[in-house]
Amino acid sequence: MRSLLPSHRVGMTQEITIGMLVPLSGPAASWGQPGLNGCRIWQDWLNSAGGALISGRRYPVRIIAEDSATSSDQVLEAARKLVLSDKAALLMMLGGDTVAPLRDFLSTHKALASTLLPTDLSPDMRTLIAPSEVHPVYNVTAVAWLARTRPDLKRIALCSQRDSFGLPSLATYRAALRAAKMTLCAEVQYPPDQTDVAEVVDPMLATDPDILCWCTSYTPMVHAMTEYAHAQGFKGTILSCTMDQYDRLIARTSPDFMEGTVFQFPDFDDPALTEKAFFFNQPSLFYTEYQRRFPGTWSAVSWEYAAILDIWHAAVEKVGALGAASVMAAMKQMGTVSHAFGPAQWWGENLFGIDNALIGDWPVVRIEQEKARIVSFESIPDWLAQHEALLFGEMSDLGQLWHQRFGRAFDVASPAPRFVT
Repeated sequence: MRSLLPSHRVGMTQEITIGMLVPLSGPAASWGQPGLNGCRIWQDWLNSAGGALISGRRYPVRIIAEDSATSSDQVLEAARKLVLSDKAALLMMLGGDTVAPLRDFLSTHKALASTLLPTDLSPDMRTLIAPSEVHPVYNVTAVAWLARTRPDLKRIALCSQRDSFGLPSLATYRAALRAAKMTLCAEVQYPPDQTDVAEVVDPMLATDPDILCWCTSYTPMVHAMTEYAHAQGFKGTILSCTMDQYDRLIARTSPDFMEGTVFQFPDFDDPALTEKAFFFNQPSLFYTEYQRRFPGTWSAVSWEYAAILDIWHAAVEKVGALGAASVMAAMKQMGTVSHAFGPAQWWGENLFGIDNALIGDWPVVRIEQEKARIVSFESIPDWLAQHEALLFGEMSDLGQLWHQRFGRAFDVASPAPRFVT
């Protein structure tokens, strides 16, 4: 019956509020502020088209952001403001350690929330979803691609900070290396506030690796370690989850040194994205508009929160309501969901206790002639069908399964890196 009602009424004064609780300062700011920038574009595009259509009426959308790079008490207070005072229909978060103080609050109020880290998921948080990024599971795709296309690269050295970004990433790279039968010649775990890159990179270089892998280190550390490896004369391949502002690294090292660097996040003017259906079927236009409005700030997350909004928006318009239970049901009943890189399916029960993460294809990106280019779309479900047990084992070894992480704080007070060779 709803489909027979008028669907063109506009001009509603009531707004739909979306909350963002992301790092706008600190070492993870490049995974927060650029995402907010992308959401501003999404908001403006949707509102210029009339807003979100709910039961035959259109409503404007307004995004309100708060900084999560603060104390636990301040993060909780910001979440309370967004959910209770601002009446956010969706709370988007980067995820990680800042989610821990929010678990009871979000569960009590049954607030619909999203994270970029599926390791935040658990059965007691049924309205928390990871519909855009499945960090760090997608990191298996680059290792699988390298093993297939560069069989000469056998020895790899890993490093990772000991926190909720680094440890799951380290576990995933370990599993991917085992599946690819590559040799782990060095592993360095370092405190999240580490600044002496020599202490991290020197033990890796000492093992004569073919590949130096930064796992999911924060952007300032990725830049510092890459520049240090260049200064030390490393001639192999760099592998990293992210490589934000790679153009600056090319300028600070050399085009030859950065050639062939592999990571997981493309620029959205990439020709390989032409046929992908998201952002109103206009990823290249989104990228162009982003560069015009926010030049020099494109990062791994510039599109990811907007991609979550695309999926949320489709579910809201399908069900004609904003309630968390209704929207969640619509998301799950849509069957195969289209995320940024194509069809995806809900997954996660074995590792996270609940199927609230979307997995599908993910791009492998390589720097070629000073430009990031997608060289392949690799299937995460296909990899998991063969090797999920390896990932489960490595996650368990580092205490990253949902029942291990619940209520557990990371010990980041160690004064020096931990080396495993």
